[in-house]
Amino acid sequence: MESKITDLAGAMAGLKDGMTVMIGGFMNVGTPQLLVDALVESGVKNLTIIANDTGFPGKGVGRLIDAGVAARVIASHIGTNPVTGKLMLAGELAVDLIPQGTLVERIRCGGAGLGGFLTPTGFGTVVAEGKEILSVEGRQYLLEKPLKADLALVKAVQADTMGNLKCRRAARNFNPIIATAADRVVAEVDQVVEVGELDPDDVTIPGIFINAVVINGDAS
Repeated sequence: MESKITDLAGAMAGLKDGMTVMIGGFMNVGTPQLLVDALVESGVKNLTIIANDTGFPGKGVGRLIDAGVAARVIASHIGTNPVTGKLMLAGELAVDLIPQGTLVERIRCGGAGLGGFLTPTGFGTVVAEGKEILSVEGRQYLLEKPLKADLALVKAVQADTMGNLKCRRAARNFNPIIATAADRVVAEVDQVVEVGELDPDDVTIPGIFINAVVINGDAS
């Protein structure tokens, strides 16, 4: 069994302008800071970023906003980062605001290979603009289509050498979902153990979804 542990350069190889990138975390809790920094330093641009939020100025997803590498953001809120709002109002950054439950379910559909799902959330509001509306048993629903990405960046506290991940408490948030919905998934972890050392009950993200694992602080 080949180990998925690699260095930062190897894990982040193949980045291209215009990619769609999903990033785990909730207001920087569970956000892979090392990988986000590497994304900024790679020089790629015109990215579409899918995340719960845009963090704070200068940290986490906020670093991507500050660096101007994002052309579009798909998120549930941007209120913790005034830079995002300023760029949006200036027409310099496209922002798609999606109700949080709808956002995570669209990602889940992408990972599960589904064509979308029906939800009443947003019906009769600006959220419904341009979307197909279906009636089921007399109730109106929006058809929400799946979201997928070229790359997902996730964070975990532990990994084994085959890429099975253990996420800690609230740091789980979006990480397990986005790991299923991208062509390539890179994990940042604090500790690596051998196969068999992780209790199966502690595995939050199975290694089948993970392409590469980088140990936090290893920027070689």
